[in-house]
Amino acid sequence: MTPPEQPIAELMSLLDAAPDPHVVLDSHCRILAANAAYRAQLADGRNVVGLRCFEAFHQFKVPCDQAGEVCPLARSRQSGQRERVLHLHHTPRGEEHVDIELTPIRDASGQIRYFVERIAALPVPRAPGSQHGLIGSAPAFMQMLELVARVAGSDATVLLEGESGAGKELVAQAIHDGSRRATGPFVPVDCSGIPESLFESELFGHERGAFTGANTARAGLVEAANGGTLFLDEVGEIPLTMQVKLLRLLETGTYRRVGATEGRRADLRVVSATNRSLREMVGAQQFRADLYYRLNTFPIRVPALRERRSDIAALVPALLKRVAPQRNLALSAHAMQKLERYDYPGNVRELRNLLERASLMCDGDTITPEHLPDMLESGALPTTALRVEPVSDDRLVAMLAAYSGSRKALARSLGLSERTLYRRISELRAAGKLASDGLT
Repeated sequence: MTPPEQPIAELMSLLDAAPDPHVVLDSHCRILAANAAYRAQLADGRNVVGLRCFEAFHQFKVPCDQAGEVCPLARSRQSGQRERVLHLHHTPRGEEHVDIELTPIRDASGQIRYFVERIAALPVPRAPGSQHGLIGSAPAFMQMLELVARVAGSDATVLLEGESGAGKELVAQAIHDGSRRATGPFVPVDCSGIPESLFESELFGHERGAFTGANTARAGLVEAANGGTLFLDEVGEIPLTMQVKLLRLLETGTYRRVGATEGRRADLRVVSATNRSLREMVGAQQFRADLYYRLNTFPIRVPALRERRSDIAALVPALLKRVAPQRNLALSAHAMQKLERYDYPGNVRELRNLLERASLMCDGDTITPEHLPDMLESGALPTTALRVEPVSDDRLVAMLAAYSGSRKALARSLGLSERTLYRRISELRAAGKLASDGLT
């Protein structure tokens, strides 16, 4: 084999001073040199010079773009510019998601002579036992994670969109962990679980005497998140009367406690999440357009589990460690096949619950098909977890007239929260479109 061409000494002197691992590549993906940080952090005693990057980093026999991954060098060769992608690399610590930034280096004639690749670990826990670990390598998951890596270091407002149980809070936590606010608090707020009458007080706090029962002043969740991240889960459930106050917080960084005359300043980042279409809610006048555009600065779609079935085999051992930490449980091949065929309307949360049930049914160390529920054979269940189209006023009036069950049951069948259904009923009555309903 012809010895690899040695890059110029000045380039290596510069790269050896860099804190992140760097390698220098030729146009055929061959590693020409590795800097001191690479040798110290990632080489694990190996000499990678002379190997091709896909052999050294991925243990592939063919280039990344022939093995189902994006090749930044091929992109950079085509564009002539710097390219950035997310990859899953083999490292001394096992497989890790890494942020790859590849820059073409040109000679005096303007021709690309080398490519410098920076390899930066993502600040996203991936270890199976990690409380907030994001685990996966499916294309849909990697696309999401690449967006997380791009936005985490900024203070941009992020909107996470995805079905219930898909892991939106874990993604929000990962964004927080990768931000400059990582040492500050991460405060999750379930917007669907706060009564409308208490929403302002819970979020912004109140002064003593602000209302009956307010015997002492109390800080709200916004103050609790100061210096960190406020995560608003199910943001579509925020009452319309509160949305303008949340908009003021986002635009000015200021708010008032209930009963206060003086404003306060908040230093925080807002990440929100929804399993509904806020755009459609804006069209139905159920959500403020100005707030939607402010929250939607950087949207990220969290994929459903059925869109990343190839990740199930990696998720199962991690989830088993969480539901049965004292046991060394594993799945038989047949049991894993059953799990991989199922559609998971409840997403990762449902997979976790299935594994918790199976661990209770299993007396040994191996979970077999007999420990899994029979409904897995059907492949899918009817569910309201999927996004449901907004219900028009006329259709809702007709349904209320014909329905004699509970409001809770009707709300579930429509894919709405009970509070949203109550609000819609109140609006219909105020508009004179509904006299009464037969719901309990």
